[in-house]
Amino acid sequence: MAADTFAPDVNGAATFTEELAVGLAQRGHEVHVIAPSWNRTHHGSFDEEYRGVTLTVHRLASYRWPAHAWYRFAWPWTVRKHTAPVIDALQPDVVHIQSHIVVGRGVAREAHDRGIRIVGTNHFMPENLLEYTPFGKWTTPIALKVAWRDAAKTYRLAEAITTPTELAADYLRDAIAGQPVLAISCGIDATRYTPATGRPAGNEIVFVGRVAPEKNLDVVIRALPLLPASLDAHFTVVGDGDMIPKLTALAQELGVEERVRFLGFVPDEVKLRTLTEGTVFVMPSTAELQSISSLEAMASGLPVVAADAMALPHLVDGNGALFTPGDEQDLAAKLTAVLTAPDEEYDRMRARSLTMIEAHDINRTLSTFEALYRGESVAAGPEGR
Repeated sequence: MAADTFAPDVNGAATFTEELAVGLAQRGHEVHVIAPSWNRTHHGSFDEEYRGVTLTVHRLASYRWPAHAWYRFAWPWTVRKHTAPVIDALQPDVVHIQSHIVVGRGVAREAHDRGIRIVGTNHFMPENLLEYTPFGKWTTPIALKVAWRDAAKTYRLAEAITTPTELAADYLRDAIAGQPVLAISCGIDATRYTPATGRPAGNEIVFVGRVAPEKNLDVVIRALPLLPASLDAHFTVVGDGDMIPKLTALAQELGVEERVRFLGFVPDEVKLRTLTEGTVFVMPSTAELQSISSLEAMASGLPVVAADAMALPHLVDGNGALFTPGDEQDLAAKLTAVLTAPDEEYDRMRARSLTMIEAHDINRTLSTFEALYRGESVAAGPEGR
């Protein structure tokens, strides 16, 4: 597997790559991951353990993107030179790239030159990356066109192209000139999550993910003072990011700083416990191609209130509500409806989340990718419709 972001990074693409690699290794496959190093010195080949499974990870020398808190990248002109010996030594049956940006692009070209089957998965929206460039907004249309043209060149090398949802597949088909794209859910191991046995005593709104501009967490903080005071609702953010200082200042400005907690990056058990103890999960982002954290919340039995944008509507069907993106008034109304719902209705929303998550079983995802690796034709996997 080739990935531009991998553990210890915390984001949907890194999480999916880890889950897929671990799941395939547990099924008896030999899995190697090529990814950037997590600092300037830790590069080379290493045995790394993830959830009790040892993976061989080939770390490329990388450098932090100046305008981003954590994103690291390998110099594009070094990727092929450093990955060619790895590919020659391993002689893999298949190469699965998780993006087309730097590592994915270079590894795909090396695999193509050797006649190795390539599967490509896209988790990327260029709009997210443009947030961290020095270019003005007037350059966005040009930059998007260039980014997708580059993506098309790489994905043309793949025998199969996938993305997590049908909506994301439509988006990708349009962007890369109609190439066939399969919608295959990232999947989730629901057995790792523990739904609460009863309705929580308090009203805890939970978000899990990067604290980044495109997540629009300011909308949630602006909605907090609009909720009925009797609810005494609190907002807990699990995740790190460069927006925390600005959001903390906003909470202070609005007088809700005592009701907002930023936990930062936490161990997995803390994240799982926070989800179990939550009352409702909120996802205000407008740039989700699936939203693994929303799947995690559903597996924890939480109702979901999400922005009516991109792929999120596929995850809300009787288990919560959609709100108008960027509209704190509408978000406050939808959160109030969930938090004040009678116990019977609230339990129905929780049960619906648990029912919907069954379609995203990681084992179905693993079997689908195994078939693609063998060169078999497959139907699109579950994607949340």
